[in-house]
Amino acid sequence: MPPIPEAIRDEFTLLRARRVETQTNVMYIMLLATTPTAAWAGAADLHWGIRFGMPALLAVLCVLGLIENGISRRRHLSLRRAQLMVKKTASVSGWVGVMCSSWAVINWFASPPEAHAAFAMIIAMGALATAYCLSAIRFAAILNLVIGVVPISTLMLLSGRPTEIAAATSLVLATLILVRFILQGHAMLVDLLQLQHQTRDLAHTDPLTGLANRRALDERIEALLRKGDDAPGFKLALLDLDGFKPVNDRYGHAFGDKLLSGVADRLRECIGDGGLVARQGGDEFAVLIPPDSPLHGAPVADHLLIALVKPHMIEGIPVSVGASVGVAHWPADGADADALFDFADRALYQAKAETRTEPERRPERITA
Repeated sequence: MPPIPEAIRDEFTLLRARRVETQTNVMYIMLLATTPTAAWAGAADLHWGIRFGMPALLAVLCVLGLIENGISRRRHLSLRRAQLMVKKTASVSGWVGVMCSSWAVINWFASPPEAHAAFAMIIAMGALATAYCLSAIRFAAILNLVIGVVPISTLMLLSGRPTEIAAATSLVLATLILVRFILQGHAMLVDLLQLQHQTRDLAHTDPLTGLANRRALDERIEALLRKGDDAPGFKLALLDLDGFKPVNDRYGHAFGDKLLSGVADRLRECIGDGGLVARQGGDEFAVLIPPDSPLHGAPVADHLLIALVKPHMIEGIPVSVGASVGVAHWPADGADADALFDFADRALYQAKAETRTEPERRPERITA
């Protein structure tokens, strides 16, 4: 069984937990409905604690499970609680399977041959139905099939009676088909989550540079703002390249795209994993410095400009571009995202205006 890909592991755990919350109710109701008939069909010579006690214990566990599920569904499903729910369900279902399988095997030996088929049917249907309800938890579903089907099928195959051997063969084949169904469903679920993950990445990624796009930047800022007024501050920097248009006009758009990708790589490298670099469009970029970033206390504008000083080597041509940067601090320069962007934008154009007062430095081809 291949492991769950790291990128979707948390989402997969949450999805499994949600399915467990809904499907286990069906399992509990189904098992609860079978307990009276199972107790009635038990071998008459058995001790009452086995004949009636084990079905009664199963009924109590089912009622408690239904109550717990009802309470659980009213609570927020966090990742931690989802992980505990999956582990608990796998463990409890396994022990319940052991109890039910033991009951069936004990009754098999205590009953006449003509009653064997009844216990095989009871445990087989219980195991198959339980595995189907637990199909979201691959390990628990297959474990219940093994615990429930293997002992009773082995007894039937070794009985020497043709009808029981034929029934056991059909039961094993049905179990294998269900196992295949569980594994295929698991694989399809993983593929679906991976496709959703890739779709989200595409929706939040600039296709040219591989940087985050404006949508991803907005969502990250909103996440920081949701922490409340008492949360640590963060910085938003807007960066606009100086001298990019002449390069684009002289060498063509393909050359300009490579230059933008080179700028993106430098910005990503200088900011590191602690911040977020986004492309706003054209030759405009944005940088978000959260409170936990190592650069939070550093002069962001200087850090970005230094990263762009070295000429870019594009198709063997060294090209230099400068930049203008405007920085906004939350909450001092704006209480919400719009105010922060407005402040940073004004600071950016002020920086551009100051740059225009100096002689314009146009990029040119540098020869060795």
